[in-house]
Amino acid sequence: MTTVKKTCEQVQPNKLLKIGELAEQTKVAVATIRYYETLGLIEPAHRSESGYRYYTSDAINRVQFIKKAQSLQFSLAEIQQVLGVRRQGNAACPLVRDLLNQKIAQIEEQLYRMKSLNAQLEAYRNRWTDRPLDDPCSQELCSLIEEVADAAHE
Repeated sequence: MTTVKKTCEQVQPNKLLKIGELAEQTKVAVATIRYYETLGLIEPAHRSESGYRYYTSDAINRVQFIKKAQSLQFSLAEIQQVLGVRRQGNAACPLVRDLLNQKIAQIEEQLYRMKSLNAQLEAYRNRWTDRPLDDPCSQELCSLIEEVADAAHE
C-alpha cells in the first residue's frame, strides 16, 4: 500500500498584521506571541528592515489553535509536536489522540492517588476527633502529626 502525501495550497491574504494587531485580535500578549515565535509555534510572514514582524491572518488561526490546545492541558512542547507533524504534511489527529490518551491515564493515576490520600486523611480525622488536646508544656509540637511521622518510619 502506497501512502500519498497530500499537498495543500494555501491562499495568502493580502493584509498583513503587525504583532500588536495579532495580539489584539487573539487576546494574547505581544510577549506571548514573541515567545511562541521563539518556540517555532508561529512565524511572521515578513519582517521589515526595521525589524517589525508582520503576520498573515493564518497566524490568528494558529494562535487560536494553540490556546484551544492549552485549554485541553496540552503543553507547548506537545503543541510543537502536533504542529511538526502537520509541517511534515501528515495528519496530526493520531498524535493528538495518543497525547489525549496519555493525559487521561495521567489524570486517572492522579485521581487514584488523590482518593487514596483522601481516605487516609479521613481515617486520621476520624481517629483524632475525640482525642484530648496536647499539654502546651509538652516537647511535642502536635502529637497528631508526630503520630503520622512515627507511622511513616515504621
